[in-house]
Amino acid sequence: MHYFLDWILAILTLMYAGLLIAYRYWFDKLSFFDFKPDRAVTAYTRFSIVIPARNEAANIKKCVDSILAQAYPAEFFEIIVIDDFSEDNTASIVEAIHAEHAHVKLLKLADFYNADEISSFKKKAIEKAVGHANGDWIITTDADCIIPKYWLLLYHQYIQANNPVFVAAPVMFIKEKGILNEFQVLDFLALQGITAAAVGAGKHSMSNGANLAFEKSAFFAVGGYQGVDHIASGDDMFLMHKMKKTLSSRIGYLFHPNAIVFTKTMQNWKDFLMQRIRWSSKARFYDDSSIFWVLLLVYVYNFSFLVLLLMGHYQSFFIAIAFKTFFELYFLDPVAKFYFLEKGLRYFLLYQPLHIVYTLVAGLFGQIRTYTWKGRQVK
Repeated sequence: MHYFLDWILAILTLMYAGLLIAYRYWFDKLSFFDFKPDRAVTAYTRFSIVIPARNEAANIKKCVDSILAQAYPAEFFEIIVIDDFSEDNTASIVEAIHAEHAHVKLLKLADFYNADEISSFKKKAIEKAVGHANGDWIITTDADCIIPKYWLLLYHQYIQANNPVFVAAPVMFIKEKGILNEFQVLDFLALQGITAAAVGAGKHSMSNGANLAFEKSAFFAVGGYQGVDHIASGDDMFLMHKMKKTLSSRIGYLFHPNAIVFTKTMQNWKDFLMQRIRWSSKARFYDDSSIFWVLLLVYVYNFSFLVLLLMGHYQSFFIAIAFKTFFELYFLDPVAKFYFLEKGLRYFLLYQPLHIVYTLVAGLFGQIRTYTWKGRQVK
């Protein structure tokens, strides 16, 4: 039995290592988009920035202010905040901003739906905002994000150069002190690295709703969220996959450090786990089989470590941990450099046991139970 488990673990390790080597290869092939802030502009792209917001009174003004400070003419973009049944003064804060900036607009989901008739609030919020948008391109972000100065200009130049219909772009957590923050940053670093590598290589439909853009006409051409609007999560990846299936050559990744949107980490372990359960809950609905098999491999590989401990195979456990850490660091090295987070990798080995446990818990609970998100019970 001991040798059988060792052989299984060896096979899983080889498969996992091969996957990470492929991601590293694809990431290394990425090159910074040729962005020139002073490049002459003949016709500006018209953008509608959509921000779904629920109970974001503490964050929404900072987010909107960072967009208003863009190095992009105000007459060529609008900001649409759609309030998702907030129980605080999120809406009144946006109304106050609108009084000074007419291109900042507020929609309220409560004006269109009753709360008990919706299963995916964020998708409905984005859908309504797109229907009211004046821009030719939609960019989505989250209410707790801080947006870099050249964000819109980067998107504009990328769109003009590549003629895409959907563009994914980088996101990173704001670095703060504390074990929870450090762990989230490292975990998210891997997710963002895989996203950049896989999308850049045309492999997976991966993106993050905190920083993506799509052509408004393409949104309607694929039926928006029709067919996936019953799934609580996945407003980003499901839409991307629908567009990729019909317009695969027009999916892009905006690879440039000035395009990074920064967002807050979860402030306690419960919220962190709920967030990850929410992310994993959409796994069984993926139509992109490549993502499903990658997730299955990652889960089974992490589960094998638990089996080794329960069986008392401690030597095999530590040898496998060493191999896992080596190949993950091999992949993460260039990713960390892109995000200027190289120093954080020194703690990587220390967080391995926590990463294995959370992967197993979030992966399992995401498929079998409800979770709490922004004060709601979600199936």
